[in-house]
Amino acid sequence: MAPLQETRSLLAATAPHIVRSTTTAVLARRALTVNDTQKVTLGVIAAYTVAIALLWNIPYVRWSLWPFKMLVIAFHEFGHAITCVLTGGRVKSISLDPREGGVTHMQGGRNAITLPSGYLGSSLIGALLIFCGFNIVASKVASIVVGVCFLLTLWWGRRDWLTIMTILLAVGLLVGCWFIAQAEALRYVILFIGVMSSLYSVWDICDDLILRKVNSSDASVFAQRYGGSSQCWGVIWSIISLLFMVGGILAGIAAFPQDREQQRTDSGNFLPSPGKF
Repeated sequence: MAPLQETRSLLAATAPHIVRSTTTAVLARRALTVNDTQKVTLGVIAAYTVAIALLWNIPYVRWSLWPFKMLVIAFHEFGHAITCVLTGGRVKSISLDPREGGVTHMQGGRNAITLPSGYLGSSLIGALLIFCGFNIVASKVASIVVGVCFLLTLWWGRRDWLTIMTILLAVGLLVGCWFIAQAEALRYVILFIGVMSSLYSVWDICDDLILRKVNSSDASVFAQRYGGSSQCWGVIWSIISLLFMVGGILAGIAAFPQDREQQRTDSGNFLPSPGKF
């Protein structure tokens, strides 16, 4: 009998309670449990999803979302831009428009990667923000990264007043939330942006390709160059986006079991705010 098996047999015979306790502890660590704080977070995510879906489709009322829609469009264009740079291309300019969406003018790069990276990039960023939204300290880190992404977009962007004001207001909102309840408010802002960014590709693809059947989308250009239909690629990208979102939620539950008070304590010890309200 192997030494490891002999040890297990000896333990089982002389101290069965130790074996049972050890096994229970291992299984408990592997189980994906949800505590009260995480239940609240999941409820907030569900409420955000319903609210955004309603506001997105109600005429006139949908304009209440335009600042956040502009942020998500910025993520979309940043996805195009960063993959263009990483695949050897050059970004000429980025422009954002709440009515027409955004456009990234690029030179070079690999189109097979840069074309889907707008929708999938914004969805991946959204999933990461949802993941970080389960914890205040993680939300602080995420807000710094998001702020840098916004400033890079501003650097690349066509410097019209709408693009500049949207990005500066977004950065100001993130900074302001650091001062509210040990940055707890920041967590819910990061969650909101994450949910909207994760589902943006789903709603926008349905709006463009299914309801309005717009031909000048990323999916239609991808279909023209690499085959298939724009609707087919749109559905595939939407499914991937939803999988990203589910992955972000599950990872957040697994990684951040801290309750609300523990999170606020941890936040006070990590880049603490000069003051609080």
